[in-house]
Amino acid sequence: MNIPMRKKLGILPLTLLVMGSIVGSGIFSLPQNMAEGSGAGAIIIAWIITLFGMLMLTRIFQYLSIRFYKINDGLYGYVRAGFGDYIGFNAAWGYWISAWMSCASYLVILFSALGSFDCLSFFGDGTTFESVIGGLIFLWLVHFVVIKGIYRAFLLNCLVTLAKIVPIGLFIVCIILAFKVSTFKTDFWGTPQLGSIIDQVKHTMLYTVWVYLGIESATVYAARAKNILSISRATFFGFAISSLLLICVSVLSLGIVPQQELAAMKNPSMALVIEHVVGRWGAILINIGLIVSVSGGLLSWLMLAAEMLFLSGQGKQHTVPRCFGKLNKASTPANALWLTSGLISVLIILAHFYQSGYNTLIQLSTSMVLIPYLLSALFVLKLAIQRGKAYLIMIGACGSIYGLWLIYAGGMSYLLLSMILYSVGLIFYLYARKQRSLSAFSYLHDKIYAVIIIGLAIMAVLYFYVIPQ
Repeated sequence: MNIPMRKKLGILPLTLLVMGSIVGSGIFSLPQNMAEGSGAGAIIIAWIITLFGMLMLTRIFQYLSIRFYKINDGLYGYVRAGFGDYIGFNAAWGYWISAWMSCASYLVILFSALGSFDCLSFFGDGTTFESVIGGLIFLWLVHFVVIKGIYRAFLLNCLVTLAKIVPIGLFIVCIILAFKVSTFKTDFWGTPQLGSIIDQVKHTMLYTVWVYLGIESATVYAARAKNILSISRATFFGFAISSLLLICVSVLSLGIVPQQELAAMKNPSMALVIEHVVGRWGAILINIGLIVSVSGGLLSWLMLAAEMLFLSGQGKQHTVPRCFGKLNKASTPANALWLTSGLISVLIILAHFYQSGYNTLIQLSTSMVLIPYLLSALFVLKLAIQRGKAYLIMIGACGSIYGLWLIYAGGMSYLLLSMILYSVGLIFYLYARKQRSLSAFSYLHDKIYAVIIIGLAIMAVLYFYVIPQ
């Protein structure tokens, strides 16, 4: 499906979309997040695993975008082509929920950063009443920017992404100049309290995945791109540049502040690390950079969330109610955007009443997207086995193993919680099937998949909300 736009998107805006989606709030808290449960040695091992795994996922999305160039539905379209409507729907559903949960976490960290300024201390940790009101106002301002036109929103995203790279680049230069090998080697393999190397690596993995969410974002806008090569190249360039920034920030910080001291820092820890080097003005600059970066991340993910719901609702083969597959005059998926912004609003209000902070939101958001990533890798593995191509089998197998490792590293608690959200999606799917005058499920494996999701959701409800802990 070709979506009408005033201009089609080339490599630069798509690359900046990938970078804007990846380099959001996570990078500013990464030094403390990773040092909290790991020493420098375990962090390096975790990055090696992550880089290899994410490179495999990048190659998977590149391959799928070129091999299935007629599929303009991104990750959702690939999984649906490989495993049918219901599993394809779940890929879109999980991605959509992960995206709007990311938006909620961005609002929490945004107002937490504002609260670091003395004159705005009433924003606290980003979940105070004042933060909720501010978050709602800011969210709906961004909403109306997007609803006025996707192309205009893309231009704004490009400017914001370029602007937020400046303070991050300055941070990296400063800590390279002040880097001390003796500090870096302190508790290199962690303290006994942190556990084994495997435990330390597991601790860091969910954070490394979180900061890479968005690696596939160029494929989501396949229908709006100039050509298919733009998607493939933007995916790789976005991955490569973002990886350099992320690794420098997390690893080099351990050469400025010892692991135990870094682990005890408040977030955004980047600000406190640079304060050790250049003083208070550096912390202020990083906090301003965080505000700009999070604003851009919110814009990117709000666009991606609405686009994914739109893709699964458009066309004759829609898997969510067709009302979400409509565009307004500005080529914006307005209905999908309204629902997305509404749910983000509900979540940030709940975050206030239940004191759900940034880390809780990002862990659940990450857990939701792991299954779509795994399904994409399994599809490539399925194709590779059918075609007997050794290189493709290696990519698909490595991507699948990495996806399973991430689910294991994420822990059973968040996996079970995500099943509750996946089970709710069944209502949307069945209503869409009714609109298409089709039976509930097309294949036996769809029924089995649905039973597994509902069964795990019931287990989650019993475990978390019924059975006393």
